[in-house]
Amino acid sequence: MTGKRSKTPLWEPGLIPAPGGLLDWRDARHFDRWQDLPCVLCERPTPMRSHYGEPVHKACAESWITAHPTEARLGRFASDVRPKGRRGDDDHA
Repeated sequence: MTGKRSKTPLWEPGLIPAPGGLLDWRDARHFDRWQDLPCVLCERPTPMRSHYGEPVHKACAESWITAHPTEARLGRFASDVRPKGRRGDDDHA
C-alpha cells in the first residue's frame, strides 16, 4: 500500500463506496485548517485527511477506489458513519 498509515483510524470510518461512487466526508475532522500536506496519491497540497490521517484529496481517494477495487475493500478510504434515526435524513420520497 502506498503512503504511511497507522493501523487504527483516528475516528470510526463508515462504508466503502463502490468503484465509481462518492465518499461522504462531511465530518469536519477531514479538514485540517492549519496545514496543507502533499496528497499521498497525487503529491499536490491538500488540507483534506482520511480517517487514518493520510493527506489526500477526496477526488483522489475516489479515483483510487475505482482503480483498486479489491484493495479498496481493506478500508484505506471510507465514508463517514451516518447517524441513525434522525428525522429529515431519509432520502426516500
